[in-house]
Amino acid sequence: MAHVVTEPCLKCKCTDCVLVCPVGCFHEDEEMLVINPDNCIDCGACIPECPVDAIFMEDDVPDQWKDYIKINAEKSAVLPILTEKKEPLIKE
Repeated sequence: MAHVVTEPCLKCKCTDCVLVCPVGCFHEDEEMLVINPDNCIDCGACIPECPVDAIFMEDDVPDQWKDYIKINAEKSAVLPILTEKKEPLIKE
């Protein structure tokens, strides 16, 4: 089971979660981050680092954001890996 980045990350892109990921499973597009479900080891280190509570275990994704499970899988397959902190789109 992997973790999933959901809608609250849109237009936020705080990258604190990226810094604690031991396997480099975060990817980014112009508006949000996503997690590669094939690389995520389900350690949970990223969850408390997210200031907008956008990251969930796959089984715990709220119903209104279930489509983000597929979005994370599809986007992470084609987007570059992110391994460093960047300025967020919104200020915390």
